[in-house]
Amino acid sequence: MRPAHLSVILEQEFLSTDRGHHTPVMLWGAPGIGKSQIVAQIAAKHQVPVIDIRLSQMEPSDLRGIPFRVDDMVEWATPALLPNKAKHGTSGILFLDEITSAPPSVSAAAYQLILDRRLGEYQVPNGWAIFAAGNRQGDRGVTYAMPAPLANRFSHFEVSVYLDDWVAWAYQHQIDERIIGFLRFRPELLFDFDPAHNPVAFPSPRSWEFAHRALQKFIDYPDLLLGSLQACVGDAAGIELHTFIMNLENMPDLDAIIQGQAVEPPHDTDLQYAVAAALVGRAIRAKDQPEATEVYGHILDFATRFRHREMGVMLVSDMHRAIGNDLFSVPAFNQWAQAIGDVMLYE
Repeated sequence: MRPAHLSVILEQEFLSTDRGHHTPVMLWGAPGIGKSQIVAQIAAKHQVPVIDIRLSQMEPSDLRGIPFRVDDMVEWATPALLPNKAKHGTSGILFLDEITSAPPSVSAAAYQLILDRRLGEYQVPNGWAIFAAGNRQGDRGVTYAMPAPLANRFSHFEVSVYLDDWVAWAYQHQIDERIIGFLRFRPELLFDFDPAHNPVAFPSPRSWEFAHRALQKFIDYPDLLLGSLQACVGDAAGIELHTFIMNLENMPDLDAIIQGQAVEPPHDTDLQYAVAAALVGRAIRAKDQPEATEVYGHILDFATRFRHREMGVMLVSDMHRAIGNDLFSVPAFNQWAQAIGDVMLYE
């Protein structure tokens, strides 16, 4: 399932805790595709804490707590890491990450916590959602088969990689537009993981964020840039990204486009993707500024000039996802919509 749809599902599961309709959710997927990021975004949106428990690093007693004697009885000290209203608040997310990497003895200790929302005398507060995530057995990670009793305590979703969702996320998080343009040009490299080849660095949504950071640090060090990119996304993808960036010297003048000058789109396909990504970035920076409508209009005018109309549709679709429905109120939008004719603006 694509990340945008999973975000809606997890948000509804979080909101349902107070109504008693919450079902613990298990997210499955390869490493680096953003499972934990989706959970973090839900928490950030609702301004609630995430308690991230890595079961792979725990012993059964870490969850159950330690016993102590009270008169002639034995009681259990509740671990401080579990959600507590006084300490953590009335609502939040209990996130059991790397659950498939936990030894069976540890995952068994979590059975009662996940289904019954309790461990002995401890009770998970009503406003807390329980989410978990893990890798599949074919993903070259340290994994155990999930026992049937544990699996039956979750609803299960497979996280897929979806470029449009990643692009929307990338613009929101100010990922370098050169990275976005490159992945629009080479979408199959957003995630390229083959466990049979035993890769160390490989392209994934997580590692492209690393490449963004490397680009900020080493763009002024030509002798180091290629190696730093390869260290993030692997040798082949690093070379392609480096070549793409070096070719951007032939990009048209973005300032001239924003000012409404009659600039023709480049002929090279990679440069078309690059200029489209850069213009979406300019539109985002113009949002809520006095010149926003004018900037949007000039970008829409430029979008009609692409020889392949689908390229203009991609540009405007990305811009709409980035700035919202304000785009529809721009007078130039109707002109653009008429110009593209039978090519549909999609969500």
